[in-house]
Amino acid sequence: MKLLRDTVLDPFLLSIFAVAVLASLFPATGTAEDVLSWVTRIAIGLLFLIYGARLSPRDAWEGVKHWRLHSVILASTYLLFPALGLALRILEPGLISEDLYTGVLFLCLVPSTVQSSIAFTSIARGNVAGAVVSASFSNIIGVFVTPLLVIALMTTTGSVSIDPSSILDIVIQLLLPFAVGQLVRPWVTGWLTRQSAPTKLVDRGSILLVVFAAFSEAMNQQVWSSVAVWRIAVVVGVCVVLLAVVLTITWYAGKWFGFPLEDRLVLLFCGSKKSLASGLPMAAVLFVGQPVGLIVLPLLLFHQIQLMVCTVIAQRFARRPEPSPAAAAAD
Repeated sequence: MKLLRDTVLDPFLLSIFAVAVLASLFPATGTAEDVLSWVTRIAIGLLFLIYGARLSPRDAWEGVKHWRLHSVILASTYLLFPALGLALRILEPGLISEDLYTGVLFLCLVPSTVQSSIAFTSIARGNVAGAVVSASFSNIIGVFVTPLLVIALMTTTGSVSIDPSSILDIVIQLLLPFAVGQLVRPWVTGWLTRQSAPTKLVDRGSILLVVFAAFSEAMNQQVWSSVAVWRIAVVVGVCVVLLAVVLTITWYAGKWFGFPLEDRLVLLFCGSKKSLASGLPMAAVLFVGQPVGLIVLPLLLFHQIQLMVCTVIAQRFARRPEPSPAAAAAD
């Protein structure tokens, strides 16, 4: 009962609901939509700058060297998810239409999220260095792996092409700010250590911006009015079950591999996420001449569900007691 009450009254979760409703009623259009896109990009860049400033080079290098953790996360993103997506074909065409199933399978093929995976890992006091490496690497290789998986597992129309600017965008928006944060760390690390408010504001603010932008995009494309309500309900149920299965598998896989709690949180958050920011532009290229708005509907729903569920999980872990100095020294 206490967990339910904490979940319902969690301020951050309530904020996500409020932002989703606000974007549905007043979606950003025209110039406002362009401004929102740039503000979101700036917020994400600032988030990575702060993470770079807070992480010591030694911790960052340890994150890069943690190949076992990154391998398991990539296996979850590009092996476990696609396998589950193929298994869900039994629902088509009885419960979901062909286009909606295409969308369900597509959501299983896109990369992991970046900013929200790292933000939730930070909120839950997990291994942020490991999350930065895993989430970023997932998106970089996803530029190549996702189209290849689509070709292998789907029948698409039109030509499939990869825009090299996607890699440049990842470097400029994510890795460059992180590197700048590393460079300015000697001058700002003390202040950031004493002041947790800036990181918390950017953590949560970037997620709220992504939610608002996603719901605005859905309203502008009239996604909700193009499919029957009961089919949307079925897709919501599929997304909930899919997320629950992956969260369960990644959590117990972390225990099976003997990862410490901080690394299990990285696996939990990075291994269970799917990126709307990466998925939407990929869908526009891969599904030329097809109902892209309908195909990305499952990804849109899954994205919002994962944010809400992982908000509860991250806040739950954030409330765990701090380790005693003696225990920390023993570790």
